[in-house]
Amino acid sequence: MLSRMTSDRTGREIRLAGRPHGVPGPQHFALVRSTVPPLAEGQILVRNTWMSVDPYMRGRMDDAPSYLPPFPLNVALDGSAVGAVLESRSDLIPVGATVSHFLGWRDLAVVDAAAAQVIDVAAVPPQAYLGPLGTTGLTAYVALTEIAPVRPGDTVFVSSAAGAVGSVAGQVAKLLGGTRIIGSAGGPQKAKRLLADLGYDAALDHHAGPIAAQLAAAAPDGIDVYLDNVGGDHLAAAIGAARPGARFALVGAISGYNATAPVPGPDNLFEAYWKEVTMRGMLVTSHLHRFPEWIERAAGWLRAGSLHTTETVVDGLERAPEALIGVLNGAATGKMLVRLDAGQRA
Repeated sequence: MLSRMTSDRTGREIRLAGRPHGVPGPQHFALVRSTVPPLAEGQILVRNTWMSVDPYMRGRMDDAPSYLPPFPLNVALDGSAVGAVLESRSDLIPVGATVSHFLGWRDLAVVDAAAAQVIDVAAVPPQAYLGPLGTTGLTAYVALTEIAPVRPGDTVFVSSAAGAVGSVAGQVAKLLGGTRIIGSAGGPQKAKRLLADLGYDAALDHHAGPIAAQLAAAAPDGIDVYLDNVGGDHLAAAIGAARPGARFALVGAISGYNATAPVPGPDNLFEAYWKEVTMRGMLVTSHLHRFPEWIERAAGWLRAGSLHTTETVVDGLERAPEALIGVLNGAATGKMLVRLDAGQRA
């Protein structure tokens, strides 16, 4: 199928202009105008309407080996996005469909149809596929059903609980039968949101004092499950509070993402040995086959009102670097999203 499009085939994109040492700044990004090439067979042209920024992107700004390749310099960054199909040379995806894909950081994207997924936006907004119905929601679900499974009656601790994964994880833990769900966040306002909006039974403010003492007070009988988004002192606190046989899902370590020197690890690791704690790392990319299961369950929870979402929205592609820096600095509550202004041009 091939549709007509306007003769203006220029768009904007954010490129990586330099590699940061420590905290990234605006100087490490460049907003440029680009020309959209003609479609090849099997491709679609998407006008992005929403894009995601996520903590893992900081690691890709470094020229260092990891589970995903580094972002090349002077090339558009990428990441999860949703948008409307303007033009199609694929029998799989028609013009007018709403799709999710991985070519964010631009307002117009040429995408292989095989790498895009048509999404149903009749019952949920399209940006939900970047948050609770996207990889952040899937991360929370897999972490708490497979990596560190929650059992009825468990006490569960989630760090960075007001973030994209954590804001879903506390609610999922409760839906899976956890009876006491404890979250940590930075600042009193975020801590209040954990209790008021996100299903947590206890909220710890790591700005208010050592996290280990707060966790010990909130869980005097210990914890059964820990979902780690932070590492460092939070991981050490969780080891100290772990009951024998506790299960840990190691999902992220945001405390070290901007570090310029090694971040101290837990000094009580041997305690995990004699408590027979299970610690298992997790990459969501190894569990994408569970997306249909998760979307079916999560969409039902969303419709029923038992799963609530929270978003921090930044408007304009030109502000995407600001949004990423904000995520790394703890400025977001829930999922950080960029709403793209399709009509604006650099």
